[in-house]
Amino acid sequence: MPTPPQLTPAQRSAALAKSTAARQVRAAIKARVKAGELSLSAILTLAVNDEAIAKMRVAELLESFAGVGKVRALAILEKLNISPTRRIQGLGVSQRENLLKEFPDRVAAAQRGKLLVLSGPGGVGKSTVAKVLRESGEFWVSISATTRTARHNEVDGVDYFFYTDEEFDNAVKSALFLEWANFAGARYGTPRKPVEDALRDGKSVLLEIEIAGAKQVKERAPEAVLVFLEPPSWEELVSRLEGRGTDSPERRAARLELAQEELAQAGFFDISLVNERVEEVVAHLISLVTQR
Repeated sequence: MPTPPQLTPAQRSAALAKSTAARQVRAAIKARVKAGELSLSAILTLAVNDEAIAKMRVAELLESFAGVGKVRALAILEKLNISPTRRIQGLGVSQRENLLKEFPDRVAAAQRGKLLVLSGPGGVGKSTVAKVLRESGEFWVSISATTRTARHNEVDGVDYFFYTDEEFDNAVKSALFLEWANFAGARYGTPRKPVEDALRDGKSVLLEIEIAGAKQVKERAPEAVLVFLEPPSWEELVSRLEGRGTDSPERRAARLELAQEELAQAGFFDISLVNERVEEVVAHLISLVTQR
């Protein structure tokens, strides 16, 4: 029998770090299940793109639901002909369907709020639209977390939650973000719990996030409506970006190059809106969640 390859110290360290991070993710998921924050259907959706969740044992997950415990979890698995050692990623289609019947979502789809994601190139006016929507009362607008430094006119907990790199790392490891991405030298993320609470309460939720984050949300919440905000013209966008007093000439040049790449992503989104007038964009977004 051939001798298995020996791991180098660096490889062992990396494997240990990955294993520790996976355990932290699973522990965070189970805690949120116990608190009633996550449904089984939500976890199955998250598992599609999260290896740590996908490798969680189904029995371990079911034990986390209120009123279940080890004995009832094993009884449910036996009834549904699912092995006690089965992991989420190994569930068959019929097994998933039967589990969802045992653990239906507490809130009917008709009562659940709608999730809209607003994205687009920098300087297109996303934050202005989000501000007006927040003031309208028609949307609950999520506040993002970021590792970048606050600008002079920004308030922690109002404009953003300003995290240190260590705080952001811990939030990622604990699966506390619905999405997160690197952008312009900093990291941005959407705290998961407030969004899920608002949707569960029947509120319409708006996420104003970057394009990479919007794609993550679509993967994890296919029902989300992705809206791409476009400038009236390239010249108008250039004027807006060059008029920002907070950026250096080098930073403005980088933003213009990035904006060209971002505009090319419009085809991924469900809807594209041209930001001619903020009031018109706001009215259109409100109509998306008020039409039943």
